[in-house]
Amino acid sequence: MNPSIFREYDIRGLAEKDFDAEFALLLGKVHGTAIASWGGKRVTVGRDCRATSDAYATAVIAGMVSAGLHVYDIGVCPTPLLYFSLFHLDADGGIQITASHNPSEYNGFKICAGKDTLYGQQIQEIRAKMERYDFRDQPGGDLERYEIVPPYQSHLLGDVAQLSRPLKVVIDAGSGVGGPVAPPIYRRLGCQVLEIACVPDANFPFHHPDPTVPENLQMLIEKVKREKADVGIAFDGDADRLGAVDERGNILWGDELLVLFSRDVLKRNPGATIISEVKCSQRLYDDIVKNGGQAIMWKAGHSLLKAKMKETEALLAGEMSGHMFFKERYFGYDDAIYASLRLLEILADTGRPLSSLIADLPPGFCTPEIRVDCPDERKFIIAKRATEYFRKHYDVIDVDGVRVQFPEGWGLIRASNTQPALVLRFEAKSEAKLEEYRTLVERKLKEFEYQ
Repeated sequence: MNPSIFREYDIRGLAEKDFDAEFALLLGKVHGTAIASWGGKRVTVGRDCRATSDAYATAVIAGMVSAGLHVYDIGVCPTPLLYFSLFHLDADGGIQITASHNPSEYNGFKICAGKDTLYGQQIQEIRAKMERYDFRDQPGGDLERYEIVPPYQSHLLGDVAQLSRPLKVVIDAGSGVGGPVAPPIYRRLGCQVLEIACVPDANFPFHHPDPTVPENLQMLIEKVKREKADVGIAFDGDADRLGAVDERGNILWGDELLVLFSRDVLKRNPGATIISEVKCSQRLYDDIVKNGGQAIMWKAGHSLLKAKMKETEALLAGEMSGHMFFKERYFGYDDAIYASLRLLEILADTGRPLSSLIADLPPGFCTPEIRVDCPDERKFIIAKRATEYFRKHYDVIDVDGVRVQFPEGWGLIRASNTQPALVLRFEAKSEAKLEEYRTLVERKLKEFEYQ
């Protein structure tokens, strides 16, 4: 097995190269055996629309059935619906076959035990068990097909039952699996909905399904401005990450969305704990404190943030990448469709344009996430070297990679847990300082590459 596919919070790699259906069968047997060993009986399996996902799901299901489990096949659906199924069906775990926002040649597995997503050492334990063929076949397993979309839609409409005014919404689902699920909910709330790339297509023909990359939002931006819409909504391939565009066509990054969500949650829950990660703006953390919340900076990664939320009893968390986690009124997992409804609710209630809702944030200059290609076997080494160097010369936050604290801003270097890349981001009080800090860090990175 290629050890690099066992990542921090999922298994992910090149389909039919790093793994195949036989691998998926073994994964189903191993994880199914683990769930059965502590008394679990029922699991759920979902999948995205990638070309290999059906075959991998069939294999995973066969493996879990062979472990003696009752398996609910919830079909092609967004990853948040796999998480929802764990609560709705009171299941003991599950697996979603997806590579999220990665290119079409990738695939992967997000793995749940109980209601939690596995990460870190838990993923490595699965790898070790697979290498040992540590599983047991048991009689009594069976398969049930279950249509999860209707109860999911009903649940969301039970939470956001109505909007205080009708909105004009453009949605770009990136040809992923959110396309068939979200627009009907918006329409039932009275929205006028205009669709882009809402038919699932494994080839992602319109653009790459990653809303953190500005080029992937150009169709959405153009249509929002042309149609004079109130808001543009974008999802990644498995609809657990949210992108948004205001009525002027400006992108709202993940930390800016979290400003809106945190202000809303804190109105009803003074003093609530709210978590974000190392890529997010200092303005976000300052705004949470200003509005009476307890702000925690933590590691990036959906599983890591969910675990931290559980530990701290936080009501809200979010990432630059668009993963948004609501514990207030919801289950605490990342769901871009649900998060988009909360955004529509806020926008409708204010009666103001979306662009005005964060206009009071202090001025600041920042880059989007910058991904620098770097082989998986090198990225953590380089990130460690960067941490060691900058710690000697600056104050740093090293909870995840290194966030270098400059006099008028900060710069971040961390290894991506989902791609062969280093992730950089910078923020400063002026464009000149932003460029200065970025140049300094990128120059040092080039030096580390050759060490």
